[in-house]
This record gives sequence, C-alpha cells and structure tokens, in this order.
Amino acid sequence: MNKVYENADAALFDVPTGATIMLGGFGLCGIPENCIDALVRRGVKGLKTIANNMGVDGFGMGLMLEAGMIVEHTGSYVGENKLLAEMVLAGRIKMNLIPQGTLAERIRAGGAGIPAFYTPAGVGTIVAEGKEVRVFDGKPYLMEMGMKADFALVKAWKGDRMGNLIYRGTARNFNPMMATAAKVTIAEVEEILEPGDILPEEVHTPGIYVQRIFEAPVEKRIEKRTVRKK
Repeated sequence: MNKVYENADAALFDVPTGATIMLGGFGLCGIPENCIDALVRRGVKGLKTIANNMGVDGFGMGLMLEAGMIVEHTGSYVGENKLLAEMVLAGRIKMNLIPQGTLAERIRAGGAGIPAFYTPAGVGTIVAEGKEVRVFDGKPYLMEMGMKADFALVKAWKGDRMGNLIYRGTARNFNPMMATAAKVTIAEVEEILEPGDILPEEVHTPGIYVQRIFEAPVEKRIEKRTVRKK
C-alpha cells in the first residue's frame, strides 16, 4: 500500500461536504497548515471541526472560517480569533466548548475504542447540562463520550513511507491522539524517510494509524510576540 502522496491537494482529494475533521495543534504550534490551505483551495463546505483552538485571523483554521467552510466547531479555547467570536454571537456557527483535559481524553478514548468515561471536570457548571452524573468515593463525576472523526489532519516532524511518525517538542500536543481517532488520518511531515530509518522506540504514532502522508514546507509562526522596550 502506497501511503505517500505528492502534496496536500493530492492527499485531501476526497474530503466531502459535511465531513467531521480533527486538526492537530496547540495555538499555532503543530498545526497542519498545508492541509488547511488545501481544504481552502477545494472550498469544501459544511465542515464540523474538532481542534484545541481556531488559530488566528488570517492563518491556519482562521482561513477556513473566512471562507465560510465551518458550520460547527468543538474545542477548548477560542480567544485568539475575533472572527469566530463574531460568528458565534451572530449565530452563524455552532460552538461546543469543552475543558481542555476533557477534550484530550475524549479524543484518546475514541481512538482506544472506549465509548465513555467519567471525569470531575465541569461538575456543577454549564458543562454538566444534560450529562449523567455519578458519585465515586463521595465525589461527583460527569460521563463524557469518546470522540471520533471522518478525517484527522496531523503535523509531524518526520515520517517514513509506512506512516510511522515522530513529533518534535511541543508540536506533539493533540496530534498523536487525533491520529488514532479517525477513519482516515493524513499526516504532513517536514521530511519523509525510508522504512527502517526511524527506530521502533522513537515512533510516536505507529504507521497502522496513518493512511496518507506527504512532505511539505513548514511555516513556523509565533502566535503572540512580546518584546522588551529598548
């Protein structure tokens, strides 16, 4: 099975209208920016996205918002995107906010085949509305459901032709768990290696979870730059 694709456009050829898509990254660190650009070029509409945050205005998932591609977003932080705030307040997009740890565990559970789990996060808040609450050792816990997607778009540092991936530093973030929780996982990497070039103990995401991989340039932006006065 050939998993290597020429570029992002070739790898994302079949993402349909209305698909549910997970996108790795934390802020602008480790986001699959080339996959995002390819989706924008295709102009796919009605997407339901799952990501920690929505990037920033004019870059990353912010470009998808500007193109009117997203109808529903599930994440844990939205403070860096003014357009998203405007769309939510105007009722133009459905927003599902989830505590960050719960979001991570829901994705991990989905990939592990765990249908649901209990967590104390959100008990007694709006997060708990409509959810089952059980008491363990005298403490209340919410039942949260595992989460899956049609596609997972992840960013890795290196990968081989079999799809084995290595992430670098904090760019690892949500990428490994998302790679396990989708029907089709597409990985963009800075460098594609030959099978055997990555030692087994170095692999963060085994190739069995990755269906497509392509090599692409990386654009390392800083979300917020603060400098000291001269």
